[in-house]
Amino acid sequence: MNTSAASVVVYVTYQGTPQDRFDRDYYVAVHLPLVRKAWGQYGLLSVTALFPAPARDGTVALCECIFRDEDAVEAALASPEASAVMADVPRYTALAPRRFRAVAL
Repeated sequence: MNTSAASVVVYVTYQGTPQDRFDRDYYVAVHLPLVRKAWGQYGLLSVTALFPAPARDGTVALCECIFRDEDAVEAALASPEASAVMADVPRYTALAPRRFRAVAL
């Protein structure tokens, strides 16, 4: 995987409680492959899901998306495929995804 200084990391987090619905199996088996297929053509290099311990309030899930560069992020988010990615969210959770870019220190 190429994670040179030019690559950009976008994190998507879902904040909630252990009682909030988040279908981890669907997220990993269906949603992440959809993201890879939709945005790989624009420069998405990798996507990884992380799930903190479920017994606490806070972050329910975190997704790390590594893009080739800033142009790739912008192209993916503005692509026709972005609407299909976003429309899939209610199938695994009612929590609102929050996106932010990581900045290298």
